[in-house]
Amino acid sequence: MTLSLLSRIQTLLSGLPPSERRVAELVLNKPVEVISAPISQIAVWCEVSQPTVIRFCRRLQCAGLPDFKLKLAGDLGAGIPFVHASLSPGDGLSQLIGKVFDHAVAGLAQGRQALSPDTLEQAVDALDRASRIECYGLGNSGVTAQDAQMKLFRLGTPTIACTDTHMQRVAAVLLPADAVVLIISNSGRIKSLLDVATLARRSGAKVIAITRTDSPLAALADIVLPADVQENPEVYAPMVSRLVHLAIIDVLTVALALRKGPTALTRMEAAKASLQPTRDPV
Repeated sequence: MTLSLLSRIQTLLSGLPPSERRVAELVLNKPVEVISAPISQIAVWCEVSQPTVIRFCRRLQCAGLPDFKLKLAGDLGAGIPFVHASLSPGDGLSQLIGKVFDHAVAGLAQGRQALSPDTLEQAVDALDRASRIECYGLGNSGVTAQDAQMKLFRLGTPTIACTDTHMQRVAAVLLPADAVVLIISNSGRIKSLLDVATLARRSGAKVIAITRTDSPLAALADIVLPADVQENPEVYAPMVSRLVHLAIIDVLTVALALRKGPTALTRMEAAKASLQPTRDPV
């Protein structure tokens, strides 16, 4: 989709008014910078007015600049090289900061586009009906599973995080049929987690997976919340995928809290208030 979008801009280039052509050339030459910049900065770079930037976006059948950025970032997410591969030994710290943050922005935008409201609703329905929620992950994903537990247990459903392979197997076998297991895995190919997903389903529990859509774990899960981020977990510890996983968990938590209504919101407020004495007064 990235090539298709940029090719459309390239095709339109010669027929654009001079002011919009400058915006198009900026997008073609520096798409990542455009994603991160406010409209005022884009207008300054191109020496055009802000309405000109908006007109250009609408010419590309976008509602405005935010919509254009979202589509561009989501498309670029599949084509931007893994952040370490895009860095070179000669890069300074300012370049490093830009590349790391730009890659994160593109990954998050791609995750946002991939998350279907219908699939999210299925996940929220399952969590809302669950008598128990168990969050499984290993390594970096184990830390993310603990984050999920910390957020979900405040909503009233008994929730645990399990990051040990042996305990996951035992817990999955003992699950009640109305439980939900949330399994988080960047690769979706860890054998022990695949075994756990199978055991959980045999117990009658529903399995929600935050993982790659083309992975074996996705094939085993009842509901898949996609996290198809371009990075190489075989060489580097996943970074952008972890941000996408955390964002999906935040979306799940907020959606579930809204579904449960005032009681859940009261519980969250009480949990927050309980921590107030631990903080220094302002």
